[in-house]
Amino acid sequence: MHPQRVESLSHAQRERLAYIDFRLYFMGEIGRPDLASRFGVAPAGATRDLALYREIAPQNIEFDGSNKIYRIGKAFAPIFEHATQRVLSALSLGFGDGVSVDAQPQFPCESPTALSNPKMDVLAPICRAIHAKRPVAIRYHSMSSGESERVIVPFALVDTGLRWHVRAFDRKSGEFRDFVITRIEAPTLVDEEPKANERPDNDIQWTRIVELDLVPHPRLSRPEIIRMDYGIKDGSIRMRVRAAVAGYMLLRWSVDASPDHSLQGPEFRLWLKDHLALYGVKNALLAPGYREPRHEEANTNY
Repeated sequence: MHPQRVESLSHAQRERLAYIDFRLYFMGEIGRPDLASRFGVAPAGATRDLALYREIAPQNIEFDGSNKIYRIGKAFAPIFEHATQRVLSALSLGFGDGVSVDAQPQFPCESPTALSNPKMDVLAPICRAIHAKRPVAIRYHSMSSGESERVIVPFALVDTGLRWHVRAFDRKSGEFRDFVITRIEAPTLVDEEPKANERPDNDIQWTRIVELDLVPHPRLSRPEIIRMDYGIKDGSIRMRVRAAVAGYMLLRWSVDASPDHSLQGPEFRLWLKDHLALYGVKNALLAPGYREPRHEEANTNY
């Protein structure tokens, strides 16, 4: 492998080589028609891309002359990093770039249907505001206070596993908050610089990193199965996450956050070993079974 050679290529060439790498890695074969249909290149161009890949990583690819197809080499080692979520998306939805409308699954694959999807005409200006570091005026619908007009300073999107939020400074409340994107209407960028106190480095819940130690739930009689499910090798899953997303994550993965592992439902396969790790986390109450620690108990560890 020659990483410097790959980096010297154009972006378009790297994309095509990454696709070759992906197809070989996860499907074991690739032909010229695959490249031609995915990228719209001529057969001669597809041949050059395959030859270039073979030159860079000869051990990764072998030509099957009888079937006129390239197959994965016996000593294959990927030359690109394939992120897990992108791979899962590619396998289930097709290897697309967000523009293709005819992307087809690579294998039969079912996943839970998303019941809550942001509208693109809302999400797009929110993303533009984040990119431009500009406030945005919105109409927001809150479960507690109803409809209101407000100006927020967004800086990040958050996928809770159930819906998408935008993390932003809220000028109405003077606090950093999460806003559910599906509850936002009429976003309009405001052409001004955010104030110093509105910038993300002042968001304590965002900048604070909490360490969560997750173990197989003590009520389970076969903890070794849970260790297999989650790839646990050293007795626990040790995660470092932003305080602003900790509660969402524990809810999404049905982690029992009670101090005495008291939740009995079959969905609770993991237990948060140290519930005090959530002390001071604003969304901790979203975590199943979480109870606010007594002041004396919290001060023992913090």
